[in-house]
Amino acid sequence: MEIFTTEGFYALLQVIGIDLVLAGDNAIVIGLAAAGLPKDQRAKAILVGIIAATVMRIGFALITTQLLAITGLLLAGGILLLWVCWKMWRELQNGHAAETEAEEALTNRDLNADGTVAGGAPRKTFAQAATQIVVADVSMSLDNVLAVAGAAREHPTVLVIGLVLSIALMGFAASFIAQLLSRYRWIAYVGLAIIFYVALKMMWEGWHEVQPAMMGMVG
Repeated sequence: MEIFTTEGFYALLQVIGIDLVLAGDNAIVIGLAAAGLPKDQRAKAILVGIIAATVMRIGFALITTQLLAITGLLLAGGILLLWVCWKMWRELQNGHAAETEAEEALTNRDLNADGTVAGGAPRKTFAQAATQIVVADVSMSLDNVLAVAGAAREHPTVLVIGLVLSIALMGFAASFIAQLLSRYRWIAYVGLAIIFYVALKMMWEGWHEVQPAMMGMVG
């Protein structure tokens, strides 16, 4: 099997890192959106967000490998992941207070000992929180599936494992992973480095796909 080859095993490690970091990041975004809700609505919004993210990952997984076969979309996917890297970098540098609010909402615990659970988050309605969550889920689910497909594009077995793992983590362990990333920041930085590498790889390969067509247009 491919995972027992050096290249396949290396691709599998990349995919696991991507899945862990992006599932945790997605959960943090869901928790942050739900943090501004009353306690009785918070758990419902988080559940809706995780279910929506899981369903979207399944949907994108079914079509992304076909989309990446279209000339030019591999390059576009790499550029999108590069933007994801920049966004994650900024969150890691500036978002500790926001992550605490998100983690409190996800775990329903007062982690910063201020006497409230996610008490510092701006108040919002359920409809506002749900809209934020669904928009974030669409973007982050696509990012996750693109990154996995980019890392394992030449290894079909690894690709299938990565997509299944992505769906499973989001469906069953997203909140736990979000807490893990919050406590051990170095895991998030390792994941960020992997995604950055995959983005550059996709852009490099994508450019070589579109270069002949562009040279033909110029010529």
